[in-house]
Amino acid sequence: MAERPPVLRLPKSTQQYRQDAESLISQRRKLSESALKKFIRDLGLKVTDQRLLILQTLRSGRAHVTAQEVFEIVSRQDSSVGFATVYRFLRTLTESGFVTEVRMSGSSARYELKPEGHHDHLTCTKCGKICEFENSKIEDLQARVANEFGYLLTGHILELYGLCPDCQQR
Repeated sequence: MAERPPVLRLPKSTQQYRQDAESLISQRRKLSESALKKFIRDLGLKVTDQRLLILQTLRSGRAHVTAQEVFEIVSRQDSSVGFATVYRFLRTLTESGFVTEVRMSGSSARYELKPEGHHDHLTCTKCGKICEFENSKIEDLQARVANEFGYLLTGHILELYGLCPDCQQR
């Protein structure tokens, strides 16, 4: 079973929050190669070296990477992989729910392997840094809002935008 990465819980001091965010960025779902192959087959796709390489890159790299960053990493290992292949497979992974797409208006979409637990994102509008967090009060409020409008909440994506502590100091 994959180990769930830690999620930031608010409130914390700014320094402690920044340290936790930086350590979280390097942690991803730990999935075996056989699990990756099974997932590709479950999507109804043929297991190819290119698809495996893309998934391995997402599994082992830092979180919140662009399609271009994935392409650059993958193409260093296999020059036959084209950008269109990377982009199409990321779209398929996003549509299947295996990958989460984080979008900041006006910038490239960023992708991460979907963690086992839910988390939300804080994105710096200046440097693009993304911090993950979890807050039970926000989760409760979203459920109440959905209920007030008669919705059965099946999921959500929350992205907050602002200036990170580093950019505020510059």
